[in-house]
Amino acid sequence: MSSTPNTPKADRRTRVTVLVALTANLVIAVAKAVGGVLAHSPALLSEAAHSVADSMNEIFLLAALRRSRRPADARHPFGYGKERFFWSLLAAVGIFVMGGCFSFFQGVEALRAGSEEKLGGYVAGMIVLGVAFVAEGLSLVRALYQVRRQGGLANGLRDPALRTVVAEDATAVLGVTLALAGMALHMVTGQVVWEASASLAIGVLLVYVAYRLGRDARDQLIGEAADPEAAGRIRALLEAQPEIDSVEALFTMKTGLETALVAARVDLMPGLDSEDVEEVAVRIKRSISRTVAEADQIFLDVTERSAREAQGSPAATGERGGA
Repeated sequence: MSSTPNTPKADRRTRVTVLVALTANLVIAVAKAVGGVLAHSPALLSEAAHSVADSMNEIFLLAALRRSRRPADARHPFGYGKERFFWSLLAAVGIFVMGGCFSFFQGVEALRAGSEEKLGGYVAGMIVLGVAFVAEGLSLVRALYQVRRQGGLANGLRDPALRTVVAEDATAVLGVTLALAGMALHMVTGQVVWEASASLAIGVLLVYVAYRLGRDARDQLIGEAADPEAAGRIRALLEAQPEIDSVEALFTMKTGLETALVAARVDLMPGLDSEDVEEVAVRIKRSISRTVAEADQIFLDVTERSAREAQGSPAATGERGGA
């Protein structure tokens, strides 16, 4: 629940960033695959698998950007904001399966079977990796530029689509560097163990990145609370209301990238009639909506303390935020 929400305009910029990354990865994947086959290079083939995984993930992210903007309906009354987190989780699985596992396989296979490579193969492989480094670097620069425009690391990386692109591009640049080092050492020493080790290192890197991205998506899918600063502002607003005697409980949950549910249980001061209670509830919910723009679903469980003590039954009110 940031002060810089992700707007449709920001989504359009993210879509452009994803399309740039997708175009780069498709071209690079083909080049790496052809170069890897011709050069018999396990590190280059691992990088080709990495680029294929990244290309699939960019397609997932494009689906996330489109589907998460659908309005709420009867089947999904809280909207489709969590689609963004679901598709980001699939992207993490894709990095793990198509990138990390294949890289491990290529590294182990190279250690087991060995590899003979000619000078022309080394040269072709290094040219492909050099081009890939430039393309991935440009895509990373584009992604980091958007992160900066959206408020820096703290706010820009809130968007799982943009966060995934940054992670993929940064990992790709590092992976290409490892593959180049492995191929160069293989060429100098004649020992395939260097290139196999580079492939295994790429696998470890991809598995780690997949784990971090998957963990973040999991937290958001199972119901992550709003950030403490926003929750603190809501609690302070409630406690400042003269009609509220105490705030018994406050719950928040992100329902999307820029939307959240707020539920509070409050005790009112004695002596308020039913019309006063309704007026107070509506005013408080409007105040919360103005204070925290992302709070689009607000529910209050309002109890007048003396009535609760006398009857033991709370009067609950709940309605959509800003009512």
